[in-house]
Amino acid sequence: MPKPNKEKWINIAEKFYKEANFPNCVGAIDGKHIRIVCPPNAGSKYYNYKKYHSIILLAVVDADYCFTFIDSGAPGRESDSSIFKSSNFGQKLTRSQLDLPEPIHLPNNIGNPRVPFVFVGDAAFGLNKNVMRPFSLRNIDTPKKTFNYRLSRARRFVECAFGILSNKSRIFHSSIIINPQTAKYIIKAACVLHNFVRRRDGYQFEDTIRCDMEEFDEVQAVGGRSSGISVRDSFVQYFNGPGAVPWQNRMIH
Repeated sequence: MPKPNKEKWINIAEKFYKEANFPNCVGAIDGKHIRIVCPPNAGSKYYNYKKYHSIILLAVVDADYCFTFIDSGAPGRESDSSIFKSSNFGQKLTRSQLDLPEPIHLPNNIGNPRVPFVFVGDAAFGLNKNVMRPFSLRNIDTPKKTFNYRLSRARRFVECAFGILSNKSRIFHSSIIINPQTAKYIIKAACVLHNFVRRRDGYQFEDTIRCDMEEFDEVQAVGGRSSGISVRDSFVQYFNGPGAVPWQNRMIH
């Protein structure tokens, strides 16, 4: 898949802001377990915490439910943290090689510091200046609940993309009976075909409303880093200030 340039990243961010009310978001990231039959002599290598054998698909999705980055084939026993760090995407992000645009002011928030462009994920991903994750639910206050809600609206795009992929590719409805290396290429091909169909046929509402019923099994959560605290705090202030939407208080109570 071609790496987006600055112009493409900006287009993705504009679409996320339009569809999810989350500014400066350039992608939703998640990892999913895909069931396989245990390969010969593999031992517990592919045995995951949910007690079945799998390989993991790590993916970044745009606001059109298309995959922008994918990494597949990691054994099911691995965590999102290790997969993310070793993936081509994770390494490029860490080295600032994704050609992301420079930080900008959030909409209607000129008087405050510029904020980097970010990817949104769940609690399985470490927090840093370009990756936002939700706050722990322990002793959480209303502003942080609001942030979590707003984050979840943007993160849902990757969950729906996985659901649409599963719905269209029936091979994912049962364990894949093939060696993991070949399964890796099948998964990549399915993601490429998914993008082709999405761009050819456009937005299909009936796909999206079914997405929650067609998800893969989630990857186990791991601890995260705290280097993105100030960036996340900027979003907290924004979502509880100039970036508030009328319905958010109703949704968190």
